[in-house]
Amino acid sequence: MSVRVHVTGAAAVAVETHVGQLVSDLVASSITGLDPALWGPEAEAEASQRLGWTEAVSISRPLVAEIEALRAELLATGVNHIVLAGMGGSSLAPEVITRTAGVELTVLDSTAPTQVEAALADRLATTVLVVSSKSGSTVETDSQKRSYEKAFRDIGIDPKERIIVVTDPGSPLEASARADGYRVFTADPTVGGRFSALTAFGLVPSGLAGADIGELLDEAEAIELYLATDDADNPGLILGAAIAGTSPLKNKLGIVADGTHIVGFGDWVEQLIAESTGKIGRGLLPVVLDTTSPELTEKLDDVQIVRLVKDADQFHLFPQNRHEGEILMSGSLGGMILAWEYAVAVAGRLLGINPFDQPDVESAKVATRGLLDAQPAPEAPAFTAGGIEVRGTASVVSGVDSIAAAVSALLAEMPTDGYVSIQAYVDRLSLPQLVELRDALASKIARPVTFGWGPRFLHSTGQFHKGGPAVGVFLQITENAPSDLTIPERPFTFGQLIKAQAAGDAAVLEQHGRPVLRLNLTDPAVNVSTLFDAVK
Repeated sequence: MSVRVHVTGAAAVAVETHVGQLVSDLVASSITGLDPALWGPEAEAEASQRLGWTEAVSISRPLVAEIEALRAELLATGVNHIVLAGMGGSSLAPEVITRTAGVELTVLDSTAPTQVEAALADRLATTVLVVSSKSGSTVETDSQKRSYEKAFRDIGIDPKERIIVVTDPGSPLEASARADGYRVFTADPTVGGRFSALTAFGLVPSGLAGADIGELLDEAEAIELYLATDDADNPGLILGAAIAGTSPLKNKLGIVADGTHIVGFGDWVEQLIAESTGKIGRGLLPVVLDTTSPELTEKLDDVQIVRLVKDADQFHLFPQNRHEGEILMSGSLGGMILAWEYAVAVAGRLLGINPFDQPDVESAKVATRGLLDAQPAPEAPAFTAGGIEVRGTASVVSGVDSIAAAVSALLAEMPTDGYVSIQAYVDRLSLPQLVELRDALASKIARPVTFGWGPRFLHSTGQFHKGGPAVGVFLQITENAPSDLTIPERPFTFGQLIKAQAAGDAAVLEQHGRPVLRLNLTDPAVNVSTLFDAVK
């Protein structure tokens, strides 16, 4: 078997408790048989339209030759730089596929104006843009597409020769793309975005970039029969029970790559878990960790560590190397993708939720659209210190006059079983060091801390933050970018868009009773050190 799961401690008890019943209930074969009743009557309508991922390998197989032929055609004309405009599953799956394959793919899943400018300035003459949007109406992707269309025309290139579209059949994007003469790939509409790694959304950009997508499908196919079988050794059932069946529930999952050949898997599986399970006050919070992250040694009762290793069955002579109490997992990338999709579906059944809807994602989009339409005057900061403007929930910013005090006030709002979410709506190419705030804060508070680049995380963990257990506190970081960029034929700029996305999401979090501290860096390069001093 190409995927291995080894469990000890509470996870092993969960497997012993639940897997037998899952086998008796024919859960694995029912998922493969497209049975929408597995998640209860309220989920049945949605589930009936969202189980196509179980058939993705066979449905996607004919795409391989078509994608490889298109890659050869592009290379023959000197086009060798692939840029992907997409959000959520449309970008995270190709990112892990290409990084693991060691091939270059520029993933543009940001609205930070300087990050978009940098992408547009990078080898445009030899670039092809893959525009990937399931709904066909994603504002980030539409804005990026408009910018590339103009940029291509400005240097005398017909966009029809350089833009490829991946979308669902019947979407607004499909209609407009075909009318404009673009090459269009349509994906299976019965596969949700976060389950779409093995469909056209994962395969087209990855294959054009040079990843061996045929091998990826082979890897997934090798595990299909095991995942579809109602057997106690089924890795999908074991993993699903281990992550969602502990009692009391360990509802934070620390995901750490430690020996696996797969690069960046945590970021992909983070959105699969969070968006699938975080709703109606329940869910599993994925926390992507490094091998030195504080959460690995703090022995927190509500944190289950999932360690991605080279060989989950390998016996270690010394007890400290056996990672007792953790879930160890190993396997091929294609196998791991499919196993986790089954496991999350199983977890949804155990948690009593519908793993295929995302009821709270749209709220932030609505708030953003409202701010873009109204263009209100910027909210005055509660105070400014060291060039950082401070805003936030009244209970957090009232009565404080320093950034350190505001951070302390935010942390005081966190319950004993809570977590901190750091959300950075900035150009991550210019401020990559912000990710280091995660470990610094986790070490300080001895609680789980997540980190997300905005607006990317809105299509990933955003659902959990609003719909999951109300135990999170939120540190939002924004910036005054050194330059802005217009969006062709739109009444707002990229700078206005990312500001509206940040403000809109903060407003929705506050409406859900979540404490928010908003720190705006007026001079990002200078203010970063002040920010780190305040958090530490």
